[in-house]
Amino acid sequence: MTDGSGDAGGAPGDAAEDGGTTPGDASDAADGDASSAAARTARDRAERRILPALAAGTVLLLAVLFYYPVGTVLVEAVRVDGRYTLEVLVGVLRDPFYLGDLAGLFAGESPLAVAGRLLGPDRRLGIVGFTAYQAALSTLASVALGLPGAYVLARFEFPGRRTLRSLTILPFVLPSIMVAVGFVATFGDDGTLNAALSAVGLPTVDLLFTLEAVVIAHAFYNAPLVTRVTTAAWESVDASAVETARSLGAGPFRAFRDVVAPQVYPAVLMGAALTFVFTFGTFPIVLALGGFELATVEVFVYRLIRNLEYAEAAALAIVELAVSLGLLYAYLRYEARHTVRSRGVRPLPRHRLLPASPSFGQALVRVGVAAYALVALTVFLAPVLSMLLASVTGPDGLTLEHYRFLVERQRTGAAFQVRPWPAVRNSLLFGVGALAVALPMGVVVAVLTTRDYRGRKLVDAVAMAPLSISGIVVGLGLLRGLVFGVEVWGTRIAVGGALAVVAAHAVAGYPFVVRTVGPGLDALDRSLVESARALGASRARALLDVELPLVRPGVVAGAAFAFAISMGEFSATVVLATGTEQYTMPIAIERFIGRRLGPATAMGVVLLLVTSASFVVIDRFGGETGGL
Repeated sequence: MTDGSGDAGGAPGDAAEDGGTTPGDASDAADGDASSAAARTARDRAERRILPALAAGTVLLLAVLFYYPVGTVLVEAVRVDGRYTLEVLVGVLRDPFYLGDLAGLFAGESPLAVAGRLLGPDRRLGIVGFTAYQAALSTLASVALGLPGAYVLARFEFPGRRTLRSLTILPFVLPSIMVAVGFVATFGDDGTLNAALSAVGLPTVDLLFTLEAVVIAHAFYNAPLVTRVTTAAWESVDASAVETARSLGAGPFRAFRDVVAPQVYPAVLMGAALTFVFTFGTFPIVLALGGFELATVEVFVYRLIRNLEYAEAAALAIVELAVSLGLLYAYLRYEARHTVRSRGVRPLPRHRLLPASPSFGQALVRVGVAAYALVALTVFLAPVLSMLLASVTGPDGLTLEHYRFLVERQRTGAAFQVRPWPAVRNSLLFGVGALAVALPMGVVVAVLTTRDYRGRKLVDAVAMAPLSISGIVVGLGLLRGLVFGVEVWGTRIAVGGALAVVAAHAVAGYPFVVRTVGPGLDALDRSLVESARALGASRARALLDVELPLVRPGVVAGAAFAFAISMGEFSATVVLATGTEQYTMPIAIERFIGRRLGPATAMGVVLLLVTSASFVVIDRFGGETGGL
């Protein structure tokens, strides 16, 4: 008993000496637990509000940088000399110069009479009709050139296939004015095409300032887009479905028609729809290769702006917006219904492009692939190689005179002249600024458009509207709104030219971030997110720690797209930079090409190197990504 009571009596002291809990320690621990719980509660509350706050900020930014400027343009069309009127807009709709025979509908003529003239041999298309006509031809050429490429990439295995697949999107983000310089160097009177024809004794051709040159240039741009989206769909076809059809007696053609084609043609239509939207709003290529003889709606909007005829320019822009937004809405609805998902499928096996002992049928296919490769190499490589060659070629052969001209212009150029280094510096600074705005905007919009809730399609359409709004319209809206200044509660707020250019570039680039990040988020295994949430992670924490790391390639690719698109943006920049020191490399090229082709090609090579370097990021860190 004595030993037991002594042990019992000594226990508290021993416990205290060994670090046991005293009443004061217990109180401190309780206070610490309460403080920790309060901190966790505050942190959880803050994390729950992060996504709504980011969404609200993105919506506000999009409203200020895009919808308000575009709305300003729309108001310009109906508010003339301080009063609201539809006279200018109605005048444009009734003008045969703009709408051709279709203008009769708005002038009160019978639809049957208008249709009869449109179907007759003497029909008049007008500027809008010609724009749609060249866009339709460009779409057909892009699909015809891009579809065989998708077949080769999806169905054959060969060295360099993955690299070639990654490069299919590169022409699409190359600066359009640089492509125009390449086509001038190829199809001009002294271009490489005529030089090659003369070398073999054939007559030369005059393709510059023709519709054919414009269509080929548009195919250069958009055929890779058709190839990429169609390849992704083809690689998502389940091989077991094809095998089942073959086991039931279907031949190769019928298995393709009944199983493969229904899963591939929606992607072809998507690529065609996007191509039509992009080529309907074309500007730099037509301006450089077609001139005002083949002017599109966009060229005339720019011309009216240069003549300070803002109301008529805005009215014509409304017509363009109506066509583009209608097509974009139809495309998004179609995409929502025919999205091809690759989860849980076994892709079709690829065949060797050069088998050891090909059959007769295989040999014919290979001959067709070789012929296509020859055409594709001519269309895709000739402009770039011609530009490179023209930059180091003069009347007396190889020379670096064009690059020396750029150095000399930088050293002694007058204040009103475009100099190379400010153009390069501005392009880089605007690219970094646009990336800083476009990347978080794109990621937030991608999150919003990949969640299941009512109204998601509307959010997607609203967020993707910049794809269908031309840079000229955005530039005009920023110029007439934020740059000229806005009255807010008696205070005039104006945004400087550099910030306006960054805003225009960010608006042009962020949809591509959405289109590269969104498919990755949509394809993630939702159980991973649910597990993180079950372990106590907030919605924002699950996004940052689970989802975004898994779609890192798409985020990196989206960043590269946004930067490259900013580097090559021309349409909005030419409106905002006119008469200022905010010119970029594309603006410098346009100024040079109007006077001397050599310096323009040299500046184009500089722009090509800088733009292509941004895609090294994709190869190094991004890998193959979905979406665009």
